[in-house]
Amino acid sequence: MAIEVRVPQMGESIVEAVIGAWRKREGDPVAIGDVLVELETEKVNVEVTADHAGVLERILKKEGETVTVGEVIALLAEAVAVAAPPAGAAVATAAPSPTPAEVPAAPPSAPTPVMPGTAPLVRATPAVRRLAEEYGIDLAEVPPSGEGGRVTREDVLRYVAQRQTAPRAADGAAAPAAPTVPPVAPVTPPPAPPAAAPELPPLLAPTGRREERIRMSQRRKTIARRLVEAQHTAAMLTTFNEIDMSAVIALRNRWRQQFRERYGVGLGFMSFFTKAVVGALKAFPLLNAEIQGDEIVVKYYYDIGIAVATDEGLVVPVVRDADRKSFAEIEREIEELARKARERRLTLEELSGGTFTITNGGVFGSLLSTPILNPPQVGILGMHKIEERPVVVNGEIVIRPMMYVALTYDHRIVDGREAVLFLVRVKELIEDPERLLLEG
Repeated sequence: MAIEVRVPQMGESIVEAVIGAWRKREGDPVAIGDVLVELETEKVNVEVTADHAGVLERILKKEGETVTVGEVIALLAEAVAVAAPPAGAAVATAAPSPTPAEVPAAPPSAPTPVMPGTAPLVRATPAVRRLAEEYGIDLAEVPPSGEGGRVTREDVLRYVAQRQTAPRAADGAAAPAAPTVPPVAPVTPPPAPPAAAPELPPLLAPTGRREERIRMSQRRKTIARRLVEAQHTAAMLTTFNEIDMSAVIALRNRWRQQFRERYGVGLGFMSFFTKAVVGALKAFPLLNAEIQGDEIVVKYYYDIGIAVATDEGLVVPVVRDADRKSFAEIEREIEELARKARERRLTLEELSGGTFTITNGGVFGSLLSTPILNPPQVGILGMHKIEERPVVVNGEIVIRPMMYVALTYDHRIVDGREAVLFLVRVKELIEDPERLLLEG
């Protein structure tokens, strides 16, 4: 009996997902713990692993299809090994009345485990299967040389070369390229190697203007939906200021080496800004609130979201209780969350429940921008590129490392005065980092 592969539970708020990429194909062997498929949800990508060993018998849901929790997406069956037949005997399967096209012309050098009612199992990676498809080759005809009888890329290329240089028969006719090809259609020469491919690439219009269609991932669709919702539901305004980073840079340069040796992590700017934001939120608590119906819910805990850029879009993992953590703990947690984000291993718990967000466009060279709120939060701080500029200090023009900062806030509950003073408090704490020990 086939074993059903179902969509697992992925959190209380997630009821559906999109089939991302199948890591196994029909007929591939599967071991316990092997990743079968990747599911895309609105928050995280989830890998579905095999609970049983066997063969992936049938894929029921293709890439791009939407599935729900508990839905069957594939069938898995255990491989049945066939006993070695006596010399000269053909390998038989349980399939009733096989047609001549299903029976190989010559027995293989060694018996291969097969599934009842299926073709002999061919072990190959998806890349090798695609290469075989490009050359119009049946992988069952290619002698394997890889570990465990796996067909490698070199095996396919060697087989192609052998077909193209097949000797001529004595009567002048070409010798058959592959004895096991069923006589369904006349044998045609194999396609030319990739070097002889058409000059026009795929999707190139006759006019020479290239277009490409890319399926939007579930995460990207969720990001788009939430950003549009934020524009439609919140009264967003942005206020700006600039910060002299001289004191923080000097402090980092003085303690950077000792900090790393003692705590095993670098001392970055993000921990200073996290502490400064916490200090400003304590002074202006409405920026650490959210709207629920006709009520304002003010939160006196500080779970700070840190925006992290990944290949699939922006994610915002959360540093919990940032007010209770040291600089080293904040830096270590941010580093770990960023690494997990890039490896797509963040959990729903690590992405949920932030009270305020910090985003740093400066790492990409942004000099100034207006960040968009991360609902239901009512405030987000945007950091930017540090750039040396002439400024006036005590009546003199000096060159200082300056950073523009932006605060976007929900004007429904936060007034302009509070927003401006919040940003001024962040500026004061960063320009005098010793104050962070008292107010951060």
